[in-house]
Amino acid sequence: MSPLSNSYTRVTFKALVLFVLVNVVFALTNPMPLIGRVSIYNSLVTGRQRLSFGYRPDRDYNLVTHNFDALFAAHEITKSKATNEFRVVLIGDSATWGYLLPSNQTLAAALNQQNLRSKDGRVMRVYNLGYPDFSLTKDALILQRVLGYQPDLVLWLVTLNSLPIDRQTEHVLVHRNPDEVSKLLAAAPIRTLDPNAPSFEHLSIWDRTLIGQRRDLADLLRLQLLGVMWATTGVDQDFADANERYSRDLEADDGMRGLSAASISAKTLREADLALEILAAGQAMAKRASVPLVLVNEPTAISDGKNSNRRYNAFYPRWAYDQYRGLMATQAQQQGWRYVDAWNVLPADEFTNTPVHRTPRGEGLLAQHLLPVLHEW
Repeated sequence: MSPLSNSYTRVTFKALVLFVLVNVVFALTNPMPLIGRVSIYNSLVTGRQRLSFGYRPDRDYNLVTHNFDALFAAHEITKSKATNEFRVVLIGDSATWGYLLPSNQTLAAALNQQNLRSKDGRVMRVYNLGYPDFSLTKDALILQRVLGYQPDLVLWLVTLNSLPIDRQTEHVLVHRNPDEVSKLLAAAPIRTLDPNAPSFEHLSIWDRTLIGQRRDLADLLRLQLLGVMWATTGVDQDFADANERYSRDLEADDGMRGLSAASISAKTLREADLALEILAAGQAMAKRASVPLVLVNEPTAISDGKNSNRRYNAFYPRWAYDQYRGLMATQAQQQGWRYVDAWNVLPADEFTNTPVHRTPRGEGLLAQHLLPVLHEW
């Protein structure tokens, strides 16, 4: 073998060893949280007004990532709190996030347009920390994080779809983050959650290497690149389907996704079907942080079409939703929770593609309904 061939072989071997070594070190040190916190948002570009979410980054200037550090680093909530700021945080599902709405027409934006001040004269600033889809556990994980950013008040918007036990670990932010769930359980034991269950994603050594996490690393880089387009245009969602409307004609059935067959058959909503422990855990977290937390049962559409005598809408049979409202009211009274039931405050025309997604006018009407809650402070 020639000296040149030997030289190429040695260089190739050293490169291979270095590549393996880098991957092993990456897997053992797990730097993904640290990498997620590296962000151009709130420095080189404007922080996002809502958590990053979108499946069409070519049109949304947005994407889905399960990295909590990256989600928060890109959000405006991470900016230093002004001395004259009264910080209000909204958490909840896609209705709170503002699906099919630009970021300046969401509930948070509608509340900010009221130019409110706290009783001690501070400027009320409302932050949108909602995130699609339905899961109280997902909301609790966001609450766990957001309590570190000095909120003065939290409004947690919920709906029946977020409560079924079977839906809690479906969300990507939950099953891809067992460590975050473990932190939640350390603060408030919850019998219905087990981060060691098969439904949670636990990464192997291979999965934690550079090769194994190349997709996640690419997404973190794309999130930074999309920040330039977000800051330039203010667009973080494609609005092609903004005029879509939910169906008012309903199926003749009494079922609901997430509830047990026994409950549906007996038309009895049992507490065992619902993740009420997670609501209690959220209340306990906020109390320990000395942050008032108000639960809000968000509006849902009340259909007037076919089979509306059996169902309020495509999501909810009347029997289940009525019993849910009763359970929530009872729990709030027994536990001493601050609770607002806004289920029927909007006309049916103020919903878009689902029975919970609201129109801009619907957001304004809900904001008006919630003003008394904010005026208490």
